[in-house]
Amino acid sequence: MKKPLIVLTGPTAVGKTSLSISLAKAVNGEIISADSMQVYKGMDIGSAKIRKEEMQGVTHYLVDILEPEEEFHIVKFQELAKAALEEIYAKGKIPILVGGTGFYIQAVTRDIDFTQAEQETSYREELEQFAKEKGAEYLHEKLREVDSKSAENIHANNVKRVIRALEFYHQNGTPISEHNEEQKQQTSPYNLAYFVLTAPREILYERIDRRVDQMMEEGLLEEVKSLRERGCHRGMVSMQGLGYKEILAYLEGEYPLEEAVRILKRDTRHFAKRQLTWFRREQDVIWVDKEQFHWNEAEILEYMMSVLKEQDLLG
Repeated sequence: MKKPLIVLTGPTAVGKTSLSISLAKAVNGEIISADSMQVYKGMDIGSAKIRKEEMQGVTHYLVDILEPEEEFHIVKFQELAKAALEEIYAKGKIPILVGGTGFYIQAVTRDIDFTQAEQETSYREELEQFAKEKGAEYLHEKLREVDSKSAENIHANNVKRVIRALEFYHQNGTPISEHNEEQKQQTSPYNLAYFVLTAPREILYERIDRRVDQMMEEGLLEEVKSLRERGCHRGMVSMQGLGYKEILAYLEGEYPLEEAVRILKRDTRHFAKRQLTWFRREQDVIWVDKEQFHWNEAEILEYMMSVLKEQDLLG
């Protein structure tokens, strides 16, 4: 018997948070955050982090667990998410993966193996040196010789990914494109319901702009200032998140505040677009257009519950 797992995702600002709480209460579930920023303490406004009172007593995992100085990446996420899943199953509850980072969700739903991604620094350094001396095209050509499919998919200027693919071939003797294909074919080890919330693009963009304005009103500038004062800088994974890097650039005199806000709105809209492209590529997703349900959360929840019953996910 596959264990149940519910995913609730969608582009940024579509309104996942309050629905996730209603869903968790309805199914006796607990929430695992699939968000690359909400893990960080003290990064609340820019990450649109759920507040304690909004949780309404529903247990949340992977929120507020790391310091901004710490690195967070896919392998760490997968490790923490798996531990959270076990804990939730042990309580006899249903885990709900909530957040907008599609790659993180896929790492859990398909149980993708990242252990082969262990990096061998000496070989990588050698490749980096090659790129510096002979240029990106030369390196890309080396990739074409051993893995033409990856060479097709990876732009020559994306040196980091070219190196990663060469490194994988060097370590495993097989192309990374084959490995990725195999991993994609994996069916989920869970009895999975994968909901993607969506809304018409113009409404979504309007919501994004409004949310950025609200973040500024709530004190995003002060939040980034205090992070900078404690020594956080652009080289950190945490400070590369939307909302942080733009305000940091303003604080460092790169452009005026108005421009920082404009760039943040624009880049968040682009991000939402990329998120939707990612979800369209995923298999077996259940699209939930909020407009079709008149933006009525009770109606959306009723629909989701009927899908879960149909899929025999509620036990």
